[in-house]
Amino acid sequence: MDHESYPDDYLRDILENVRTIAVVGASPRRERPSHRVMAYLQRRGYRTIPVNPNAADGTINSEKVYASLAEVPEAIDMVDVFRRTEAAGGVVDEAIAIGAKVVWMQLGVRDDAAAARAKAAGLKQDSSQIADIAERLFFGLNAKIELVPVMTADDLRKGLSGVQGTIQRYG
Repeated sequence: MDHESYPDDYLRDILENVRTIAVVGASPRRERPSHRVMAYLQRRGYRTIPVNPNAADGTINSEKVYASLAEVPEAIDMVDVFRRTEAAGGVVDEAIAIGAKVVWMQLGVRDDAAAARAKAAGLKQDSSQIADIAERLFFGLNAKIELVPVMTADDLRKGLSGVQGTIQRYG
């Protein structure tokens, strides 16, 4: 499967069959994208489990934080990766080890070797397609999101890139 775009049916199947999502790299800081995405998924009825060794034993969005996927005491359907590319492969390996069904890597995170390992293990995956998940979760299948990478001075100091986008509703 081409990891640049995914058919609607493939993504719809993921969204309809996933109930429990581990958010690896979940942040206790409300301004971080992982925090906001986790809160949104909770509002949409998904069970979310934050995974972050730096926040372990605390809570994020009223959920207990675990240090690793292996420590989570329940089955996980999807692993949503909010980590840098260089850490993604290890997270994918953990997802395989715990028997997750799906691995979702966020915009700008791409590890083709890890994607190949996930595929070989039978996991569905989406690599660097946050626009697709956002348009389906936030606006249904009749929306288009255009994303433009933006670097702020604070991002440059932290070595992180931000994203701004416009949303157009169709139909």
